[in-house]
Amino acid sequence: MILSYNKIKLNVELFSDFSPKNKSILFLHGFTGSANDWHEVVQKINPASNVIALDIIGHGKSSSPLDIKFYQSDEIIKQILLVTDHLKIKKVILCGYSMGGRAALSFASAHPEKISALILESTFAGIKNEDEKKARIAGDEQLAVFIESHPIEEFVDRWMELEIFKSQKSLPGEELQKLKNTKLQNSKIGLANSLTGFGTGAMPYLGNEISEMNFPVLLITGGLDCKFTDLNKALIRQFPNAEHKIVECAGHNVHFEKPKEYTAVINQFIKQF
Repeated sequence: MILSYNKIKLNVELFSDFSPKNKSILFLHGFTGSANDWHEVVQKINPASNVIALDIIGHGKSSSPLDIKFYQSDEIIKQILLVTDHLKIKKVILCGYSMGGRAALSFASAHPEKISALILESTFAGIKNEDEKKARIAGDEQLAVFIESHPIEEFVDRWMELEIFKSQKSLPGEELQKLKNTKLQNSKIGLANSLTGFGTGAMPYLGNEISEMNFPVLLITGGLDCKFTDLNKALIRQFPNAEHKIVECAGHNVHFEKPKEYTAVINQFIKQF
């Protein structure tokens, strides 16, 4: 399903027959991903749910405009709101991975009245320290230049070699190739602008807003991802109503590495809604 937003296209995948009587779960992928990244997960989600995924601006089948404003936090919030309003979803369970988790958290901060629950995989609330923030922005801008000036194959190889994805090397080669092929479908302009407009440094710090989020929150990290597991052990103390599940033998991309275990955690969590 293609939605129009200020003359750009947003691709929304409906993975189940939509019924207004069912709870709705909207999945938001990570950087370099797409809505199809959730394919293994959505097949195992409780069938009494509307299962939806968005190609975030600059990714998948959504547009990759030149104007950087479309990639900034306030615009991504409006784009997610367009999806929920178009489908007439009063309250949504938002499930986001990494960059998608930051988008979910941003939307929840702006529209808490629209949130039934929040599921955040390998996510944190942004960078508070201004010096660290500036350094991350500079690093993201350098990477954006690399994306624009090199073949996308070269960037994707470089991205998948990052230490944070080391645990994926133990997976079958055909699975890794499938993941790589999906990333290669993205636009260089879209990826570069996503880094510049909504990279970790560019994203507004949301740590001060978390204490006001009274809806249930599920934090998921991989046991092999020490950095984000430690970040989430601290993050859970800031939410009024949160739990943290660590999926063993998984790294940063839990839903890709351990889809069965990941979905079991989600299904157990959403039983309460």
